[in-house]
Amino acid sequence: MLSMLFKKFSLLVFLWVSLALTIRAQDTVQKVIADRTNSPEQQKKPYVILISIDAFRWDLADKYQAKNLIKLRESGVQADYLKPAYPSLTFPNHYTIATGLYPAHHGVVDNIFYDKARDVVYRKSDKKMAVDSSWYGGKPLWILAEEQKMLSAIFYWPGSEISMNGIRPTYLYNYNEVIPIDRRVAIVKDWLQLPAEKRPHFIALYFPQVDQAAHKHTADSEEARAAVQIVDDAIGKVVEAAKATGLAVNFIVVSDHGMTTIDRENTIPLPKAIDMNKFKVPPGNVLLHLYANQQKDIKPTYKALKAEATTYDVYLSKQIPKVWHYNKKNDLYNRVGDIILVPKLPNAFNINGIKPDPGQHGFDPAIRDMQAIFYAWGPNFKSGLKIPAFENVNIYPLIAKILGLTFSNKVDGKIKVLAPILTNP
Repeated sequence: MLSMLFKKFSLLVFLWVSLALTIRAQDTVQKVIADRTNSPEQQKKPYVILISIDAFRWDLADKYQAKNLIKLRESGVQADYLKPAYPSLTFPNHYTIATGLYPAHHGVVDNIFYDKARDVVYRKSDKKMAVDSSWYGGKPLWILAEEQKMLSAIFYWPGSEISMNGIRPTYLYNYNEVIPIDRRVAIVKDWLQLPAEKRPHFIALYFPQVDQAAHKHTADSEEARAAVQIVDDAIGKVVEAAKATGLAVNFIVVSDHGMTTIDRENTIPLPKAIDMNKFKVPPGNVLLHLYANQQKDIKPTYKALKAEATTYDVYLSKQIPKVWHYNKKNDLYNRVGDIILVPKLPNAFNINGIKPDPGQHGFDPAIRDMQAIFYAWGPNFKSGLKIPAFENVNIYPLIAKILGLTFSNKVDGKIKVLAPILTNP
């Protein structure tokens, strides 16, 4: 009996130690640049809280009765859906929202891709690459704000950990998964209660819970329902915290993409036409990039792939559909494959022997399941307004307009698309 109790106690100690080490291994400390302040002019500006719910498909609020989001969107503006950029993946689209540029224009063309000039594969999970600004083009909203003496605060956002010309957000949390969601809400409340000269006017939050549940269990699962309710509750608390401050806070809630269910039992192996001695092929389930070691191998391989392809489409880089803004002409950083392979739903690739999760995204943004959300409310937005779908590149000039920020950097979004939803366009 004592031996059994000792074993249970030992196991409990082991679990606690493991948890402590996991927390310790993740960076949970807020990064603050203490000597910054809002300029007197910027202290008079409104506030914007931008919230991303990863993989929150266009229909999930109604499907799972997200009561806070439903109520709040009805008090402001809601789009039929938000159209993600191609590929409809997390890192490319979050950085598109932050910069107003299509992925081929800001350089983050996939979650994993090959850079020919460096002879290096970029991986979103690589912490060194996450903080290396040379991988990222464009000018994110938080950099734009800081340049104009307006403070920003970022609680997770792909691309936010970089420094551009020595400039970073004044308040920043590097991504980790151990800060509880209620603690995150409390931190946002703390930011809003800072003195005017220290209070961030642009705040960005990222919630991964829906994406995590929908990948593993699909968007039609009870796990996805629970994740939607968790995030909806958190957003309700953030709104109440903002309301208590009496500040003119505007909320914009978006998602980066939707989610669909694939056939994970009958996946597509590496096509026989691909010679791995002639091409570099980073792993992917919903998009394969083929980077040729020698140009002479591109056309023969393309022809062979076209001859055998039935469950996927094959494109030369110059033939990629123009509507995706992803072809050779758009590829400013030369990071899109010489050939790309795009599976036809419900198919997905499996080239490394690891069965993909049943929930997937990254497909053509025109596919209904890939479409995202846009809800906005607050003093600068009209109320009770429903608008047609639009591309997510247009969010950048909208936020800049609300905050009174000017920009000369090139963006793909246009203020004319969303100006009509503002009370003072």
